[in-house]
Amino acid sequence: MVRIFSSNFMIPKVVFVTLMAAQGGPNMGVCVEEVLQLPILKDAKVKTGLFQRRVDWISVIETPVENFVRDHEFVLSTGIGCKEDVDALEEYVKDVIYSRASVIAFAMGRYMYKIPDRILKLAEENQVVMVEIPWEVRFGDILQDVLRLLHQKKDKEQQYAEEIRQELVNCVLNGKGLQDIADILYHHTGIPNAVSDCNQQIRSTRNFDRYFIDVLNGRKQEQARLEGPSIVSDHPLSRSVDHFQIGRESCYQLTIQSNNKTQGYLLFKPKTTDMLTWFAFHILEHALTACALYFVKENAIEMTEIRLKENFLLNLAKQKTGVDKRMLSKASLLGYDLDKPYLCLTGVFEFVSSAEDDFLSFTHQDSTFHNQHYAIKKEVIYAGAVLGRTVMTTFDEQKMIIFLETDGIKSEEAANQFLDLVERRLHERVADIKTYWGISVHKEEMYAFHKSYEEAAIALSIGEQQYPEGGRTFFSDTRMNRLLMALSHKSEINDIVKETLKPLIDYDQKRQTELIHTFTVYNQHNCNVSQTARALNLHRQSLLHRLRNIEHLTGLSLLESDDLFLMELSVRLWLMKKVDI
Repeated sequence: MVRIFSSNFMIPKVVFVTLMAAQGGPNMGVCVEEVLQLPILKDAKVKTGLFQRRVDWISVIETPVENFVRDHEFVLSTGIGCKEDVDALEEYVKDVIYSRASVIAFAMGRYMYKIPDRILKLAEENQVVMVEIPWEVRFGDILQDVLRLLHQKKDKEQQYAEEIRQELVNCVLNGKGLQDIADILYHHTGIPNAVSDCNQQIRSTRNFDRYFIDVLNGRKQEQARLEGPSIVSDHPLSRSVDHFQIGRESCYQLTIQSNNKTQGYLLFKPKTTDMLTWFAFHILEHALTACALYFVKENAIEMTEIRLKENFLLNLAKQKTGVDKRMLSKASLLGYDLDKPYLCLTGVFEFVSSAEDDFLSFTHQDSTFHNQHYAIKKEVIYAGAVLGRTVMTTFDEQKMIIFLETDGIKSEEAANQFLDLVERRLHERVADIKTYWGISVHKEEMYAFHKSYEEAAIALSIGEQQYPEGGRTFFSDTRMNRLLMALSHKSEINDIVKETLKPLIDYDQKRQTELIHTFTVYNQHNCNVSQTARALNLHRQSLLHRLRNIEHLTGLSLLESDDLFLMELSVRLWLMKKVDI
């Protein structure tokens, strides 16, 4: 306790003692009535109404007050700075009221003998409890007993908060969900709340107005303004709160994080900011931890399920696995039905320049599976759902494998319909993407999935070589290419191809011409000079000059069917890169 006495009545500039109720920050406090029921204050007289105010700490403050009084404080004073000056006393009381104190207690009998009526009226109007304390009661004894009461309350609150923390953690560990967390949070704080995932999809609510959710998610015309800090609290969590102003209403948001990734958001809307006590922030903090634990657990389960599905599909495609009862049962556990007929598609994707970054930006950046493969798989699964077809898909390194359900519609038609939708969705996200597809129809045999995959992979390989700008290749259309691939393993064939094309390749590299491309287009147009010239955007005489060069360099005549066939065979094998020259 500090008391100031001065024989010549020199008023000190500032005399105060401030004692925190708890080390490390304020707590929920105790109500004024509990404090006034302490034995040390049995002779105290309450001069105003016993308003429902709380006490967070206690201090001794004399004039001037300045900024030495904090919210919900029990202020002790001797009135030494005011004495019989009612105006000075009124200014002192106003300053304390402005600091949002809960109680002003004056020691009566030395500097003050009666609290003026106008001062009592001022306190009554501002719902501040005014108390008279006998001069004989030492401030030190009051401070000691009030602090003891606050510490006891703090210990109870800490024990209570720990019980709530354990309740929230057990809620997740015992397999309960986000709705249970929201219910527990509301039960202990009375604050309406909602939990959303990182995609801003609401996963649970408790007494939270859906209108505010729709505004925050942009589904209403009204705008949510992000305001500056508005919560007066020393709790560290308060600095992480986002404050949204929606009309005249306020809504608050905390980010749920784990491993430096945003997992979701905790929305809460107290009736008044007074509900956001130190204790309430403790519970909000525990709720954040529980939500983060839930999302980590959910993601771990999802990742495990994805890996199981991917391993199953890779084994189905790449191993000679028969579809027996055991496989059917295992597939059923993973949500697959292998009794249906499926065609197989394999695909690869090439992004031009920064297109890959643009593509990834359309996915949610905080997703646990934020990567290119996951984003593409989402579009594939979506396309299957739109068409009402079962889709089983995975990636083998950079190659996508899809088993697409087929039915009475022709397999090629079903595949094209499906890929049209997938590619349209992909190109809506990013224009600069090239897609290559190999497609094999359903097989009625023991190792149907493995056989279909092998054929689709062959078709993809051929398509990548034939269509540099991307495209679709059906295995059924690759008979000529497969024949050429078989021939390419013969050493004699390789020698013939080298002997035929090397002069053309050397000439093209030296003169920067396109003789091989010219022959390819000429052959595609059935040796029609006029059509070939138009296709190549060349003058007829220029084309004829190129054709004569080809004949001269190869020693072949393009008018002879055998020579023409040899040229076509050589060019095809070389373009397939089955022969190195």
